Formats: sequence, C-alpha cells, structure tokens
Amino acid sequence: MKGELAVEAISRKRLILRRFLANRLAVTGSILVLLVILMAVLAPLITVYDPLAMKVADRLQPPGAEHWFGTDEFGRDVFSRVIYGSQISLQVGVAVVIITSLGGMVLGLYSAYYRRLDLVIMSINDGMMAFPTILLAIAIIAALGPTIQNVIISISVVYISRVARAVRAAALVVREQTYIEAIRALGGTPARIIWRHIAPNCLSPLIIQATFIFAYAIIIEASLSFLGAGTPPPQPSWGNILNDGRTLIRQAWWIMIFPGCAVVMTVLGLNLIGDGLRDLLDPRTNKAKS
Repeated sequence: MKGELAVEAISRKRLILRRFLANRLAVTGSILVLLVILMAVLAPLITVYDPLAMKVADRLQPPGAEHWFGTDEFGRDVFSRVIYGSQISLQVGVAVVIITSLGGMVLGLYSAYYRRLDLVIMSINDGMMAFPTILLAIAIIAALGPTIQNVIISISVVYISRVARAVRAAALVVREQTYIEAIRALGGTPARIIWRHIAPNCLSPLIIQATFIFAYAIIIEASLSFLGAGTPPPQPSWGNILNDGRTLIRQAWWIMIFPGCAVVMTVLGLNLIGDGLRDLLDPRTNKAKS
C-alpha cells in the first residue's frame, strides 16, 4: 500500500513538472530568475572592480571594453554595482517572502478556524490594506530608519495582510469539508486540525502569492532606495544606483538603463513564474496542458 502511494506521488510530481515545463512563459521566467540568482551568487567571480572603489579619473566613462556598463560620477564601475546590487534585492525578496508567508499562514489559518478571532484579525487587515503600499512602507522606514533590516520589516508589514487574506480564503473552504468535521468529532485537537489537515491544503495559494510578493518586494526596495529611504549608500542597490543616475540621464544614460533593466528582468521573471504556478496549481484557472 505504501509502495503504491509512493509511486502515485512520484507520478504526480512528474506530471506537475511536465505541465510546468510545457508553459513556455513560466520556463522563460525561471531562466530569467536563475540568471539573476547566479549573478548574485557568483558576483565575486564575474566582476573585476570593487563596487565601492572610486576613481575620479575614470568618471562618466561610457560602456566599453574596460567598463562594460560604464562608470558613474565617482568613477565606480556600474557593472560591478549592478551585480552586487542583485544581492541586496534577492536578500530583501527572500526575507520578505519568508516572513510574510509564515506570518500570513498563522494569521490566515487561525482567522479561518476561530470565528471570533476572524473579526479582529480581518478588521486589522482591512485597515492595513487601506493604506497605499509605498506610503505605508515609507512611513515605517521614517519611524525605524533607513537600513536593509528595516526595509525588510516595512515591506513585510505591508504584505503580510495580503498573504493572510489569501490563506484565510483557502482555509475557509477546507474547514467546511466533511472530513474536517469527522476529525473534530473523533476528538482531533484544533492545533492538529489546523496544521495537519487544513494547512497543507492552503499551500497552493500561498506559493502563488509568494512569487508575486517576491516581485513586489524587489520593486518597493528599489523604490525606497531611489527615494533615499532604503539601502543606505554607498552600499550598491538597484534603487540607489538609479537615484545616482537621475540627474545625469542626459550625459550618462547608462547609469540608469542597466539597473533599470535588471529590475525589469527580475520582476518579469518572477511574474511569469507566478502566472505559471497559478495556471498549474489553481483549479479555477488551470490552463496548463498535460
């Protein structure tokens, strides 16, 4: 019996993988994100210049053989800064996804299971979602100070309510299933019912939501850094590189173009993956072909 279940599980995983690979847009997104990850991990190997090293004699050099992405107003190599900036973006994105997923999972599950708690949690959620995301993030940063850790906290606070609402919606459907009532009648504890029987059935919407939040986190981190409220200089971040090139766009277009392309490529890749996972895992919009 166990052997048959194991074979069935393996077959299902292969079917899911085959369906995902059949989605060309999702595969394209995976390749884009993989390139960004490799760029961040292999940064010391693929860059020659220190991203913080200044050489005024080489300032505002256009892209060429020596400096692939040119140099900025301080003579720093833009290619190195863009490569190392990917580490900040991925660090923020991964941390935000972990925090929002865990926090949203707890809030969503307990809100769906306990009706009295649901009113309190969802009222707070509605209040949080009423604020524009970027303005709320800026307000939190203004209170805590512009550091990478505070950027992660601010973005997590902004998006944890959205994850909680998505998990709650899935958990409400599962809670009303007959087998949940049977487990409760047999003496199953609330903690066991929530985490062993309801939570696994809420993973699909959670995974889909996490991919989009990853992309949103990168955009907001870049926006905050561009406004001077994110990653503090001289630490390279795509947002503060864009800010450095803002006043030089006419004479040094490359300072803004290359980090901008990096943001677009990463966010596009994550959105394509999210769309592919939604088509694959959400039965209401399952468009993938086996």
